[in-house]
This record gives sequence, structure tokens and C-alpha cells, in this order.
Amino acid sequence: MNCKLIACLSAIVCILAACSSIDCPMNNRVYTKYALRTPDGKTDTLKMEMTISTNRTDGSDSVLINKDTKVTEFSLPISNAQPRDSFFVELASETKSSLDTIIVSKEDRMHFESTDCAASYFHDITAVSTTHHAIDSVVIKKHNVDYDTSKNHFYIYFTPRN
Repeated sequence: MNCKLIACLSAIVCILAACSSIDCPMNNRVYTKYALRTPDGKTDTLKMEMTISTNRTDGSDSVLINKDTKVTEFSLPISNAQPRDSFFVELASETKSSLDTIIVSKEDRMHFESTDCAASYFHDITAVSTTHHAIDSVVIKKHNVDYDTSKNHFYIYFTPRN
């Protein structure tokens, strides 16, 4: 009887010890968060339609945001395969349109959680540049890109518009 009890308890302990408590992220892709600001630092609301696209590594383009309005902030994915990401920001109203390019330079860091989880990358933003048709400037607010989507990585300041 004691041998059966010990064997049963040993089996339960082995099963519990084999379970992993690591919660792997469902999506291991990280995003950069952009917030729109007025020159005095307040939240800006974009009333024009905004479309953002990017080039994939195979050369084709991909629309990330399509004709969004009343935008105050947005998130964009960041690549693992290249040192720079280019985003094409098109603003359109009934009477005018503009196209700006934002280039984000970064260094990739492999992130390891567990052997149970898929490989993922975090990033350190090293620089950002933009054309100046509708965008006045883009400022880096947070250099480290990881799973934390609550913090802004960039502030975008637009040229004055009607």
C-alpha cells in the first residue's frame, strides 16, 4: 500500500514539475507607437484621411493603415530583417493631398523568453528622419521597442494646416 502511494505521489510530482509556467506571447511581433502633437505639446487630432504603407523585403508594398480619420495616435510593426524601416504617410482631403516618408533606423536584439516560445526580436531606435510635405518633424520619445505598447516611441508634429 505504501509503495503504491509513494509511486502515485511521485508520478503527480513529476507531472507538475514538467509543466511550464512561462506564458509565451501569442504574437511575438513588436510595434512602435506614434502620437500626434501640436507645437505646444498637446494631443493633435488629424482630420484628413491618413493611409500608411511600407515596402516588404520582397519589394512589394503593404498598406498598414487605410484611410483612417480623427487620428491622435497609431501603431506600426517594426521589421526584424533590415536596419531601416520606411513608412509612406499619405494625407488626403477633398482638396489636397501630400505624401511623406518616415525612415526609422534601428538595431535588432534577439529576445529569449523560453525554449517553449518562438524567437522574437526587440529593437533599439537609433535615428528617425522624414520628408517635410505635411510632417514638420518626428521626435524619438522612447528608444527601446519591446512588448510594452503603452508608451509612445515617437511624437509626430505636422506643419500648420486648415
